[in-house]
Amino acid sequence: MKAEDSTATPSGPDDDKRPDEGRATPDKGGIQVIARAAAVLRALKDHPAGLSLGELAKLLKLPRSTVQRIVDALDEENLVIAASPTRGVRLGPALLALAAATRFEIAEIARPTLQEISRLCGETVDLSVLDGDKLVFVDQIAGVHRLRAESAIGVSFTLHATAPGKAMLAALEPGALANLRPRLKLLRLTAHTLTAWPVLEAELARVRETGLGTDLEENSLGICALATALVLPGGEMAALSVPVPTQRFEAMRGQVSELLLSLGGRLQQQLNGR
Repeated sequence: MKAEDSTATPSGPDDDKRPDEGRATPDKGGIQVIARAAAVLRALKDHPAGLSLGELAKLLKLPRSTVQRIVDALDEENLVIAASPTRGVRLGPALLALAAATRFEIAEIARPTLQEISRLCGETVDLSVLDGDKLVFVDQIAGVHRLRAESAIGVSFTLHATAPGKAMLAALEPGALANLRPRLKLLRLTAHTLTAWPVLEAELARVRETGLGTDLEENSLGICALATALVLPGGEMAALSVPVPTQRFEAMRGQVSELLLSLGGRLQQQLNGR
């Protein structure tokens, strides 16, 4: 065994000013690179058809050469697909696989709850996740009625005009909602759509009190809906929703509300325990 050298080293007044050799110090350059790479990925998420290097540079207010280096590095890891003569830069298979894995897991966990709600009320039940400034449906159990509401898996919808969208907006932390707000365009989809922020904010306050988001023909005429939000591990947002044709909505409203709150609450407890 080799003996350690125990010779004392004189200390000086500057010793305390030297950083510990084993202590990690912030790498501002590395942090900036990560932030810029994240900005590229967020921009591409909002433009699934792809963006040219020039468009990315303009959007992010960065030199084209900087964007080129970031895209090259992300392409190396399959996080983006580099631009080609016919297509712009777009999100890559590695990133899409990560997103799909997360959505598959919540869909798998929530499916028994969707099935139970649909069995008890006979209506269609949807599971959606927050995706930027929109929501995306990731699972659905169709209702038993011939006249029923259905949406294709993978289709995205606005947040302000849908029951699950309002439920998720209301459940967001204030800071997260404030960051998202500038990106939300309150487009009028029907005569019933809420298109003014003060009105929508009052609606979100009501959702926080009741635990239920509502859509009273605000996204599509002839369809109303109720929804409750879910907070996933890691803080991501999802929602259970039940769309009902307007002609039987009031008759079903009480039962659907009770099912969403009770079974949605049970599912939330299950998610909290993971």
